[in-house]
Amino acid sequence: MNDSSTYTPPRIWTADKESGGRFASINRPIAGPTREQALPTGVHPLQLYSLGTPNGVKVTVMLEELLAAGHSGAEYDAWLIRINEGDQFGSGFVDVNPNSKIPALLDCSGAAPVRVFESGAILVYLAEKFGAFLPSNGARRAECMSWLFWQIGSAPFLGGGFGHFYAYAPTKIEYAIDRYAMEVKRQLDVLERRLADSAYVAGDEYSIADMAIWSWYGSLAKGELYDAGEFLQVQQYRHVQRWTEQIAERPAVQRGRMVNRTTGDPSSQLHERHDASDFDTRTQDKMPRE
Repeated sequence: MNDSSTYTPPRIWTADKESGGRFASINRPIAGPTREQALPTGVHPLQLYSLGTPNGVKVTVMLEELLAAGHSGAEYDAWLIRINEGDQFGSGFVDVNPNSKIPALLDCSGAAPVRVFESGAILVYLAEKFGAFLPSNGARRAECMSWLFWQIGSAPFLGGGFGHFYAYAPTKIEYAIDRYAMEVKRQLDVLERRLADSAYVAGDEYSIADMAIWSWYGSLAKGELYDAGEFLQVQQYRHVQRWTEQIAERPAVQRGRMVNRTTGDPSSQLHERHDASDFDTRTQDKMPRE
């Protein structure tokens, strides 16, 4: 590892596993599968392959909200993809998502399965399929889609930028942390100003935009993401805090956060979800120890 103050990029870059830090084992400069590995399938119309990261939580919250709203066709099997073990590089997963990132969805309700990858695309697909959590009106729909894509464009600065250099990089680089902390604070201020005038980010109604943004910025506002709440002084964004707590109180959000979760209190971890009763019977505190 080169000291950041003396490093000069070489004429031609080559992969160096040591440069990957905590996630070196899952980062590589090529795509495609590393091994043959079929994906499991369950009995429900929707098959989700994911992990309880912010991007995964977006989709499990949406599915639980759809079920809570009475859309029985949104029943789903949620399979755990352990990215630290390379499950995302199995041939079956790559067939569903050639980008080898979670979440990935197979809709098996029709004559042929439909694959959907990228969390934002999955949210829009499900919203359109069930006619829920996405306004049909032109102006209101445009507002919702704008905020959804704001999150998709902003989160890399929070995750791969601030989160990586603040929490995971093998060397603390002041310039990188300052650069991304500045941007994350600006993003929080964008949300703060919007939520000062609106109950939800896209207007008066809860939508997929809230689900997408809350999974990242709600966790940050609660001080849970990267343990960076004090560093970023998240409590000063009082409208973001109000919105965060309002969404956190929704039962479907509480269930969605549990699915494919592998960290935290064992009672909050439901590694796989195949039936609504699993929340009561199959959380990690109720499972036999391996």
